[in-house]
Amino acid sequence: MGNPARKFSKGRRDSRRAQTFKLLSPNVMECPQCHEVKLPHRACKKCGFYNGKQVISVEN
Repeated sequence: MGNPARKFSKGRRDSRRAQTFKLLSPNVMECPQCHEVKLPHRACKKCGFYNGKQVISVEN
């Protein structure tokens, strides 16, 4: 069976694993209706508005 001839260094191993590491959090934006922080392209959880229209009813 094939085995590595030499030990892989920690730097080589870590640089290979670094491709899947995500540093930034998802972008957030302000809702134009209630000025609450929300994810883009999603209806606001607080007021229920999306693209200037109320798409879900929210009880306060």
